[in-house]
Amino acid sequence: MMKTSRSGHYYKSKNKKGDGFLLKKIREVATEFPCYGYRRVTAELRRNGIMVNRKRIQRIMVQNGLLCTIRRKYRVTTNSKHGLPKYPNLIKGLIPVRTDELWHSDITYIRLEAGFAYLAAIIDGFSRKVVGYALGRTLSPVLTIAASNDAIRTRNTASLTHHSDQGFQYCSREYIKILKSNGIAISMSGKANPYDNAKMESFFRTLKVEEVYMSEYRTYEDVLNCIPYFIEEVYNSKRLHSSLGYMPPEEFEDKFNKKRSHQLVPT
Repeated sequence: MMKTSRSGHYYKSKNKKGDGFLLKKIREVATEFPCYGYRRVTAELRRNGIMVNRKRIQRIMVQNGLLCTIRRKYRVTTNSKHGLPKYPNLIKGLIPVRTDELWHSDITYIRLEAGFAYLAAIIDGFSRKVVGYALGRTLSPVLTIAASNDAIRTRNTASLTHHSDQGFQYCSREYIKILKSNGIAISMSGKANPYDNAKMESFFRTLKVEEVYMSEYRTYEDVLNCIPYFIEEVYNSKRLHSSLGYMPPEEFEDKFNKKRSHQLVPT
């Protein structure tokens, strides 16, 4: 008589969901997050109580043409050819271990039917949360100043380092004055070295692929209506981040801060 292992019996009894059921659930996730890959889809399903192997999800998504492959080139928004003071790179080898230890800042463009809009954003290097942002029609320092004020208004700037490229917006006297007046250390990437600010590049890639390219904005008003929603209601609060254990940035921050507060309670 042939024996069946307990592990094999357990797998068969637990894995009752057919491909049709899983395809329906995958499409529900894809409707809200059209550019999720199979790893994030698997993580989202597991968060909702559907325990399934990610290779199975990959197979179903490939068979049904549900893998996103959008890629586009980027437009340069940095001009470091100016006579303003520049600052050294302070974050080489730095791995943040708490929120508001390191902020990354940058600017990207958003193509419109006629012309461009621009987004200046700041993300927390630990949680990947967008902590400040601003939208505008030009690349003036007014844009980056608005983003920095947005971040400083709600975050803790004690023992904080701000990292950016050497663009004139970040080297402007007004911008540097804001950072210094809030006790923020200033760090800048080397010339033409985007890898020093890779976390910002990653966020902008996500924004472009999962929102901008999917929407094809016509007017600046379209940008004002859609980008804040994506940042606040999708990226920060719902979108799963692989480097955060497949949690959204806000959930990751909340769990970290709760754990930290418990550790600080005197016994």
